[in-house]
Amino acid sequence: MAEILKLEFCKVHIENGYMIVIVDEGQMIDIEKSDILEAVAQDYFKGNPFVYITHRINSYGVDPNVYKSVSQIKNLLGFCVVSSNYMAKSNAMIEKLFLNKPFEVFDHLDEAKEWADSLAV
Repeated sequence: MAEILKLEFCKVHIENGYMIVIVDEGQMIDIEKSDILEAVAQDYFKGNPFVYITHRINSYGVDPNVYKSVSQIKNLLGFCVVSSNYMAKSNAMIEKLFLNKPFEVFDHLDEAKEWADSLAV
């Protein structure tokens, strides 16, 4: 069963095997906010494998330094970006260079969920 959390800077949907994060407009995801999201993931998945899906509905920034610590999350199977916005997808392709985990970009949330399910097999 899905659970929805509202944090100060985003909304997090926890589902079986993945978390879907919708960051609020104009935010900057820095190390501090990334650590908060990592704590949420560890709290809900408790060491079980999961995929992080960021649904980029809003425009926001990401400090590429966050990917150094994100790459160290042992139970993180993969990371993906969902957006139909050209700029968001271009930024995601750059971010991909900083993450040492499977990283994909999709136009639709259903595609991201299918990919997440395929990693969990």
